[in-house]
Amino acid sequence: MKITYLDNAASTWPKPPGVKEAMVECLDEYAANPGRGGHRLGLRASKAIFHTRVKLAKLFQISNPNDIAFTSNATSAINLGIRGLVKSGDHVITTTMEHNSVRRPLEYLKKTQGIEISYVRPREQLQFNLEDFEREFRRTTRLVVVSHASNLVGSLAPIEQIGALCKKHQVVFMVDASQTAGVFPIDVERMNIQLLAFPGHKGLYGPQGTGGLYIHPQLDLEPMMVGGTGSHSEAIEQPLTRPDRYESGTLNTVGIVGLGAGVDFVLKTGIEQIRTKEARLTYDLIRRLEEVKGVTLYGPNKEVERAAVISFSIEGLDASEVAYILDQEYGIAVRSGYHCTPLGHETVGTINQGSVRVGFGYFNTEEDVDVLVHAIVDICQKISS
Repeated sequence: MKITYLDNAASTWPKPPGVKEAMVECLDEYAANPGRGGHRLGLRASKAIFHTRVKLAKLFQISNPNDIAFTSNATSAINLGIRGLVKSGDHVITTTMEHNSVRRPLEYLKKTQGIEISYVRPREQLQFNLEDFEREFRRTTRLVVVSHASNLVGSLAPIEQIGALCKKHQVVFMVDASQTAGVFPIDVERMNIQLLAFPGHKGLYGPQGTGGLYIHPQLDLEPMMVGGTGSHSEAIEQPLTRPDRYESGTLNTVGIVGLGAGVDFVLKTGIEQIRTKEARLTYDLIRRLEEVKGVTLYGPNKEVERAAVISFSIEGLDASEVAYILDQEYGIAVRSGYHCTPLGHETVGTINQGSVRVGFGYFNTEEDVDVLVHAIVDICQKISS
């Protein structure tokens, strides 16, 4: 059975051919330990990793590539940003649309260190009002952390305007770009972003197990992990040199090389073209599902700009049942459940049943939309008959 893959909000698939080619080349020719020796293979591995930093810096308008610390995913990047910065007595502003990768580290610090958290709730069409952020700032506010796009319904946060508010209040601004890196333009300087967390395996088309955190040059975080860095080995203390300070242990050279090839694809194709295609598929699906009796859509309507994430339910069926039927009977891969964002479900009104989530990527087609819509119509007709 041919698989129609619509779970790109979790991981993009397939990957551009260049990703596999770059990873195989690395494995075959220079998969030595980067930064741990002066031989030519180790130096080639180190150069390949640095070249990926340069590509990411170009994508996000980062001045110094060494301000990017590689991590195993966006979750580890978010933890480094939050737990490396926020201390006892600090106050943090975030939103009710956050993934657990943001919420759980914050709630952990609330429990263990007594930090305070304010959750800003979106208004109509799940759009944020800047006044709601403005009123939450306090003397002790240390950080504002916001997901650029909801992983539940694709609604967007106005990160440039929120960044301006943070600049006004002299508060660190952190963006979780898990659903937008590689799809929406992000300029850390213009948007006043001091911390940018991103995964490699979604819109950047790299392999799983890759990600990173941009750290503003004037910002010092406590490392999440200390140990061997391949530099300053004679010192007892963790080095201050970037990116070594935040990259203890052997890096995922093969994965980072694959990520670099994924970023190459994004830069060559162009964010505007990628975004335009994903938006076309997204709005086409919303338009067609609005006409299907028994289907309820969640999130902004089709007139509101959003990421390529669509959540829905079918009357009379649990979300997990819908996903199972789509997979087993129609060969369609979607995600069901709570998508690691219970606060988001409370905000949207789906906390009691969860939802079925579709996530489009650049390699999806109009045919994929047709296949999904036909399957959903068929399921609804079987239920009502």
